[in-house]
This record gives sequence, structure tokens and C-alpha cells, in this order.
Amino acid sequence: MTSSKILTTELEHELVSTEKLLDLVPADNLGWKPHYKSMTLGQLAHHVAVIPARYLNFAAEGYTELETLVTHHVPKTKKEILDSFNAGTATAKALLKNVDEQWQGKSWSLTQNGSTILTLPISLFIRLLVFNHLCHHRGQLSVYLRTLNIPLPSIYGPSADDDPFA
Repeated sequence: MTSSKILTTELEHELVSTEKLLDLVPADNLGWKPHYKSMTLGQLAHHVAVIPARYLNFAAEGYTELETLVTHHVPKTKKEILDSFNAGTATAKALLKNVDEQWQGKSWSLTQNGSTILTLPISLFIRLLVFNHLCHHRGQLSVYLRTLNIPLPSIYGPSADDDPFA
């Protein structure tokens, strides 16, 4: 199996849980945040929704300016979050097709004011800043939802609210 196929299959698996959580985001609480230093629920949900496509686009470009990486869009509606997720899903899968032919041996760099801060092989970038990053922020989103007393679905196994094995 090619790297492209393996990564696409893994992404498809992760997107199932991601979609479950995004569907639970309450449309009337997008401005809520658990702490003054935290992103709002809407910002976090949108960030989770766009990570695969946004970061795979960064990989395709070969570099990202730091300011772009740390800027998080503030969605106006839950529909905007879900639409971004649905559009991004197709984009991410299409971009992953480039792993074997176009991205083999290539690197991605984080830049600030045109100077390189960090360079990673694209393969490591995909693992760290697409997959691990998605799981990290999806975990944060589940904590936000739990704090709002929203029952959580099973993600990698049973949750306190959903036991698919019971």
C-alpha cells in the first residue's frame, strides 16, 4: 500500500470522529470560551474543521509564514464551520494523493518576515501538523463540549456517554 493510500485511509478514519464532534457544537455558543486565554468555541471548532485541508495546502506551498499559522478565523455560524469541514475533507483527500509523487523528499518551512524558523520533511510535517495537530485540537474540542454538558460520542473507544461495545 502506498504512503498516499495509508494516509488517506487514516484521515478518513479521523474525520468520522471529527465530524461527530463538529455536529455537536451548539450554534448559540460559538463565542463561549472556558478561559480568557482560550480560543472561542467557534474558533476552535472552525480550526478543527479546516486543519487537514489548510495544513496540507501549507505542505503543498512548501512554507508558511508564522502569522498565517497562528491566526484563527472567527466563524459567524455553525453552518460555516460544517461547510468548511465538508469542503476541506475533499480538498485534503485530493492533496494527499501528492504524497508519493510530488512531495517525496521535499520539505516545508515555517518563516517569519521571510526568514526560516523551522524546516521539516513533508512526511514529518503531515504526521505532526496535520494528524497529531488535528487529534490535539479535537481533544480540546471534546473538553469544551464536556464543559458545556454536551454528551460526547465514542472517539477511540467508549466515552462516559457513548459505549458502542455495551
